[in-house]
Amino acid sequence: MSELKRFTRKEILNRNTKQDAVFIIENEVYDVTPFLDDHPGGHEVLLNVAGKDASEDFDDVGHSSDAKHMMKKYKIGELVDEDKIEFKRRQYSWEEYNKENSSGSFVSSWKFPVVLGLLMTVLYTYLFGYQ
Repeated sequence: MSELKRFTRKEILNRNTKQDAVFIIENEVYDVTPFLDDHPGGHEVLLNVAGKDASEDFDDVGHSSDAKHMMKKYKIGELVDEDKIEFKRRQYSWEEYNKENSSGSFVSSWKFPVVLGLLMTVLYTYLFGYQ
């Protein structure tokens, strides 16, 4: 396996055109110039982050595992150690999700619409039911 080319952030900064679209995702450098016209979101999306660190934008979109696998062929290098940033991914668990969502009030929980629906059904039946 050949050694990856190492870039500085300054080198990437001016590589932001349709003829040379390069960006950084999690300290790795990608040249997406040949992919511009094939990107499902359009080439404008890629050009908006070309020359920059696109890590946050890439994560915010929520790319599929297929997209993450496909991007490997566009990797041309990585940042020099001095320009690297440490990334911490937030890990989610069901226990944490349930803990955060179980402390809500009755009105903001799932119970309120259920009780309201039952109440409206009984009221409708009483008012417009069999006479």
